Amino acid sequence: MRNKSRREFLKSSVTAACAAGLGGGGLAGSLGAAPASTSVPTPQSSTPLPTKKGVWFGMLPANLSYADRYKMARDVGFEVVQAPTESDERKAEEVKKAADAANIRIDSVMNMDHWKLPLSSNDPAVVEKSLAGMRTSLHNAKLWGSDVVLLVPAVVNPQTSYHDAWTRSQKQIRTLIPLAEELKVVIAIEEVWNKFLLSPLEMAKYIEEFRSPWIRAWFDVGNVLLYGYPQDWIHTLGKSIVKVHVKDFKRREDGYAWVNLGDGDVDWAAVRQAFADIGYSGSVITELEHGDEAYLRDVSRRVDRLVLGRS
Repeated sequence: MRNKSRREFLKSSVTAACAAGLGGGGLAGSLGAAPASTSVPTPQSSTPLPTKKGVWFGMLPANLSYADRYKMARDVGFEVVQAPTESDERKAEEVKKAADAANIRIDSVMNMDHWKLPLSSNDPAVVEKSLAGMRTSLHNAKLWGSDVVLLVPAVVNPQTSYHDAWTRSQKQIRTLIPLAEELKVVIAIEEVWNKFLLSPLEMAKYIEEFRSPWIRAWFDVGNVLLYGYPQDWIHTLGKSIVKVHVKDFKRREDGYAWVNLGDGDVDWAAVRQAFADIGYSGSVITELEHGDEAYLRDVSRRVDRLVLGRS
């Protein structure tokens, strides 16, 4: 995936899908700016979900210090944060101190090397660097008191077949299980636009084949909208889901766009009911565009209304 970030990859994937005729024109809207605040209807629900409300660290203003970013996350209503891998030990300690000072938990780590250095590569040097990044992520999680590391397991491309992506990635992930068990940190497999794990049945089978409690599912509500229904994935993956990303996606006449929660095509009432049906109690992490304090407060309120069912 060269040096593309996760968000850049998703943006280019939407554009490619549109160009291929999946919905007409180019990408509608822009991923570069925070969505404007709009009125969002509240889905009818019974009991609020017993989950923690979290935010991806990249949504917080980059011009602030670690301490101020974590403090802002807490001030606008988030209870936990997902942080990126930090290979610098000194900076990793700073991250811990900042979160502790803000009295907010880093509950998960997003591994940062799986796109440009996929475990499915046929280059041993690439794979070893990818494994090293995962080891760092697992040790970050232990230091920060997190219990999960997110991993995109493989990338299917002209150089890597679907079958090779499956077998190569499973082989490498199995080498990480002893460390995950030692550190008591789960490796959570996420479905993304990597042309891999394209159905909930596939994803469930992929995870089940590890036969390990240290390999589970990280489910992203928005990522499946182009080719499925989040509530179906939730029911199928069931208890294997350990953490959740929430974002929204809008089909338009002139293309597609990532949008703020409630402004897209996610049926949030059905999603929340599905989570209730499987007894989900892990955290839900917003993974949207970055923005200022007012924007983050709005996102936090949207999570309460749409995802958690809090008044």
